[in-house]
Amino acid sequence: MSLRINDIAPDFTAESTEGTISFHDWIGDSYAILFSHPKDFTPVCTTEFGAVSRLAAEFARRGCKVAGVSVDPLEEHLKWKADIEAYSGAPVGFPIFADVDLAIAKAYDMMPAEAVLPDGRAPAHTATVRSTFIIGPDKRIRLMLIYPMSVGRNFDEILRALDAIQATDGVPFATPADWRPGEKVIVALSVPTDEAKARFPDLEIVLPYLRKTQLPG
Repeated sequence: MSLRINDIAPDFTAESTEGTISFHDWIGDSYAILFSHPKDFTPVCTTEFGAVSRLAAEFARRGCKVAGVSVDPLEEHLKWKADIEAYSGAPVGFPIFADVDLAIAKAYDMMPAEAVLPDGRAPAHTATVRSTFIIGPDKRIRLMLIYPMSVGRNFDEILRALDAIQATDGVPFATPADWRPGEKVIVALSVPTDEAKARFPDLEIVLPYLRKTQLPG
């Protein structure tokens, strides 16, 4: 069955560059990002891992753990880290899971139903294993993104999406297109306008159904 927003993220235990990890235990009370790749020593993937390495402090500041998945063996991951660090100029301080048997890829529905995975598979055989998940402390999936082989991910956008998810988590707000922290948010339609005026003195009524305010606090 396909995964959907608000489904519980599948738990798993797997070897990684940071040792054996039980995924839900590793998440703990944090947010988490799981991003996956079809093969080590590939050009786009190297740039993406480098981007995450450079943003490590930003994710940590938001209380978000990050982990990568690639379908090659652990020993290949350990060798590949040197290339990633040379490219990015930043250490790879987050775990990279070894998903040789595609157990994680299948649990997270990254593969097409008709996938053929021969021995000696090339990146093209696992092309759809380029997914990104943002997972909440409750272990529920908050965001899913899937990219084609030819398009490198924009991790600044993933960071922005994490900001938006955290800003609206459990409160009656949503974020408009292109929102950045510090900008006004949208008051949810579940809050009547009279109530919104009382709760949010700076309320801006753009349209009857589009009301904006600064995030409290």
